[in-house]
Amino acid sequence: MNKKTLGISLLAFLFVAVAQAHGPVRQKVEEEITINAPAQKVWDIIKNFNDMSWHPSAKSTTGQGGNDKGATRTITLQNGGTITEELKKYDDADKSYSYKITEMSTAKTISHAGAEEKVPVLPVDNYAATIQVEDKGGSSSVSWKAGFYRAYTNNNPPPEMNEEAANTAVKAVFNEGLDNLKKLAEK
Repeated sequence: MNKKTLGISLLAFLFVAVAQAHGPVRQKVEEEITINAPAQKVWDIIKNFNDMSWHPSAKSTTGQGGNDKGATRTITLQNGGTITEELKKYDDADKSYSYKITEMSTAKTISHAGAEEKVPVLPVDNYAATIQVEDKGGSSSVSWKAGFYRAYTNNNPPPEMNEEAANTAVKAVFNEGLDNLKKLAEK
């Protein structure tokens, strides 16, 4: 085998190895719902960052800082897990706020690749989201969008912490919350 053929073979091998050994890819989820209620009525239900009582998964919420940038809330879930979030941006006039998850409790521990891995209550990492209410001439459109990585940031994630698990969980949280918001606002 000559040096040129060996070099090309080596480059092809390295390309395939690098392509298959990539880490997680940033995921994006956006869910939207139309609500037959004025935007202000809908916003009044969700505008308090420290109050997640409108979301069925939230058993309780405690918070500090109100609606000021840097405010925090800890959501205790119906299953006992907790998620702590920080308010990054709040715009009452635009009827929107942005936040990020700063801490989560563990849902369970699994054995994966010879190590014990903690599975968070929401199988995501580096999660940031925005929720916004828009006036649609007497009705409202609510958009909830997030960007995040899967919970397992190394290669070859277990099923509980891969991209599919992360996307499925975030979509479920958004849809459950938006569906309940619609029920509350349309009363």
